[in-house]
Amino acid sequence: MPRTLPEPSVDSFDLTVILSALADPGRRTLMRALYESVDPIDCAILVARVDLGLSNPTISHHYRVLREAGLTRTVADGRKRVVRVRREEVERRFPGLLKAILGADERMEGREVDAGR
Repeated sequence: MPRTLPEPSVDSFDLTVILSALADPGRRTLMRALYESVDPIDCAILVARVDLGLSNPTISHHYRVLREAGLTRTVADGRKRVVRVRREEVERRFPGLLKAILGADERMEGREVDAGR
């Protein structure tokens, strides 16, 4: 029987906790891939697509930090974990935050390319 793992309520979202969760480049990479996906996605499939080069325990830790910050919702069904961004909830509490942060790396990469010309 599928069950949703514990997550904070929208009212208890803490901006400092969210920003701390997104400060790690690996977590930002996971979040960007999740954010770009319209549908919930199996954690293992996402990791295979993104290829972070991290150990499974480290990846599990990153997923947990994102969930405990309130950024994602994880549904467990046996050993399978399906995750999605809590897009509407985060947007309601902190309008524009995810778009601003998850697009920041792309903007920075563009600057590095431009600077090298």
